[in-house]
Amino acid sequence: MSQETNYTEDNIRSLEWDEHIRLRPGMYIGKLGDGKSPDDGIYILLKEVLDNSIDEYVMGAGKAIEVKIADGQVIVRDYGRGIPLGKVVDVVSKINTGAKYDSKAFKKSVGLNGVGAKAVNALSQEFIVQAFRDGKTKRAKFVRGKLTEDDAITESSQRKGTKISFRPDTEIFLNYKFMVEYVEKMLWNYAYLNPGLTLYLNGEKFYSENGLKDLLQDNLDGNTLHDIAHLKSDDIEVAFTHSERMQGEQYYSFVNGQHTTQGGTHQNALREAFVTVIRDFYGKNFDASDVRSCIIAAISIKVEEPIFESQTKTKLGSLEMAPGEIHVRTFVINFLKEKLDNFLHRNTAVADAILKKIQRAERERKDLQGIRKLARERAKKSNLHNKKLRDCRAHLSDTKASAKGDRRLETTLFITEGDSASGSITKSRDVNTQAVFSLKGKPLNSFGLTKKVVYENEEFNLLQAALNIEDGLDELRYNNVVIATDADVDGMHIRLLLITFFLQFFPELVKEGHLYILQTPLFRVRNKKETRYCYTSDEKNEAIRVLGPKPEITRFKGLGEISPDEFKHFIGKDIRLEPVMIHRDYRSEDLLTFYMGKNTPARQEFIIENLRVEKNLEEELFN
Repeated sequence: MSQETNYTEDNIRSLEWDEHIRLRPGMYIGKLGDGKSPDDGIYILLKEVLDNSIDEYVMGAGKAIEVKIADGQVIVRDYGRGIPLGKVVDVVSKINTGAKYDSKAFKKSVGLNGVGAKAVNALSQEFIVQAFRDGKTKRAKFVRGKLTEDDAITESSQRKGTKISFRPDTEIFLNYKFMVEYVEKMLWNYAYLNPGLTLYLNGEKFYSENGLKDLLQDNLDGNTLHDIAHLKSDDIEVAFTHSERMQGEQYYSFVNGQHTTQGGTHQNALREAFVTVIRDFYGKNFDASDVRSCIIAAISIKVEEPIFESQTKTKLGSLEMAPGEIHVRTFVINFLKEKLDNFLHRNTAVADAILKKIQRAERERKDLQGIRKLARERAKKSNLHNKKLRDCRAHLSDTKASAKGDRRLETTLFITEGDSASGSITKSRDVNTQAVFSLKGKPLNSFGLTKKVVYENEEFNLLQAALNIEDGLDELRYNNVVIATDADVDGMHIRLLLITFFLQFFPELVKEGHLYILQTPLFRVRNKKETRYCYTSDEKNEAIRVLGPKPEITRFKGLGEISPDEFKHFIGKDIRLEPVMIHRDYRSEDLLTFYMGKNTPARQEFIIENLRVEKNLEEELFN
């Protein structure tokens, strides 16, 4: 007979503001992470501080923001109005306290719930705020949300504004590290959305004159079919072009300067409005997918009191531009009906290019219809999908909506090769959030092939279906897509072939930071008292030094050699993931042409200069 648990007044607790944030950080900043993913918590902390500085610029105060990051510490200095000195402590330590409840002070800001800076404070092992205003300054210091220093107001000759310094708490963010690529992307987005604002990261300047037009121009990966169209009006800005190579859709959407990576009301309205205007302009009822094929677009709108679907503000849920005013959808559609229609009439070369693109997309779609249908029937008939994919519980039950929603950012798909490797990961994974997809042998080199190969090739077709990315990333089933292959020449070749596949047909998966390489240990060094797993030869040598003479050394040449009991340590909270990123100075098309295209004298010279036969490479890795 089960023992009944007592439920009394002693079970009821009232938490302080900082205690609640530290107990449930996911409610405030999404997932935690170690900095390897762009949506990890340390970047949300930085964003929350920067949003306040950006809001100052939007309200006409301060034209520069300085950011310094070194040794895990972040310092943000703006030259806005400065926090009123008598409220410096309150605005960073009292929930539901701030000026953004007063629409006179902040009309169209990102942060409206008075939580952002408080969350940064509570989740930092050290947090210092200092305001400069009217020739005076006020400084306060907190340790894990607790006020430890509350300086008196003193005279100051420094320019007005606010300076915040914080260091994420290592008790919460384990082994974290800021990746400069992610911070740079964040600052560039702030620059594009605020032309005239200058941001600095450790002295490097970020500045834009042409807003969203610059954003598209700087992020284009390959040739376009026409020049970038740039449309602006009060509270809305849109830019778009069409890719010569990409076949899907790619969007950058923003609300009040916030990058809404999951879209929302405004992005849906843009997609709808674009189709409506194009159909009306040409007087033809084109298929919506053909109209939007190859589009690369950006939209930014300003909304009073925006409603986001989470504290991390990645998806707009607002229906109105302001309480009681025009619907966001209607606002966007009316804007494009006027501005886009006028643009097309005035730019006939662009209009002709768009028409030809639609007609090409229509032909390609019809050519693929039969192949897509056969591929689906073949996979269903042979039940290949279930044989290839071992799904996680967050997706196996459609009735558990809360599990799907609450843990979406944690879902991971491991792509493995071979039964032994997939077996080890399957047995050691977290079945709630981690899924496994098994490849059979090396994938096809897909560079230069058309999308037909995605449906004709069994592996590619089933992988596309597992990720649910056939029509774009809107319904991507796994936030993290992890290539898990052996640390040998064959494993590296498989990695390269899979990266080629994604860059060739689904480049947005890489560009939006969803693709990773799983790092697994090369060595196990142990004695009777301690076991150490080492990812490099240097770590192995250090382990030998610490563990003493003649420890047992095991070399892991394949994932299948690692037992499930050991593997769970490498895909759990201490998982090491290496993000796949393309630097903004390189085009993926050029990289793929060089490394995966036909042999050229330049590539032959590169191979000869960097030639290391497999035996020598393995000696470097395992000796």
